[in-house]
Amino acid sequence: MSRLHIRPVRADEHAALGELTVEAYASADPRTLDDGYAEELRDVAGRARDAVVLVAVDEGTGEVVGGVTFVPDVSSPLAEFTEPDAAGIRMLAVAPHARGRGVGEALTRACIDRARAGGRRQVVLHSTDRMTAAHRLYTRLGFERDPAIDWEPEPGLWLRGFRLRLDARAGADAGRGSAGAAG
Repeated sequence: MSRLHIRPVRADEHAALGELTVEAYASADPRTLDDGYAEELRDVAGRARDAVVLVAVDEGTGEVVGGVTFVPDVSSPLAEFTEPDAAGIRMLAVAPHARGRGVGEALTRACIDRARAGGRRQVVLHSTDRMTAAHRLYTRLGFERDPAIDWEPEPGLWLRGFRLRLDARAGADAGRGSAGAAG
């Protein structure tokens, strides 16, 4: 894969990113698509109104190969956290054919950078038990499991909480580990 360019999604990419996100979630954990969540995943325009939707573009082909929703603070309707000093990451998705090429890592780092630039002290996210590749990525980038923020949006589907604390000591190098697989 060519180099990646991370940038805000354009309106003409909303539908394609929505389908990519549904495809990624279906392949990682099909249970997440129950109870209408697929429609929420497809609603990139709605997310872009309430948060920042970023895409990873393969510079060689111009193809969007991933996306993520960055929730800058607790005031967003997309916030799944209550801490006033937090930012959030939601709906990280990598096209199945682009997995293992650093796309998820690049998108996650972009969110961390935005959180830090916005003066946030922590980044919070949730993931299902089956999204183990994503868990490895988050752990490698310094996120820690936080069972206190786990929740069950529907019976039997647990979302596991992860938290990355940002502090002055960590600086811009926090979470700078080796590149690798993203989920």
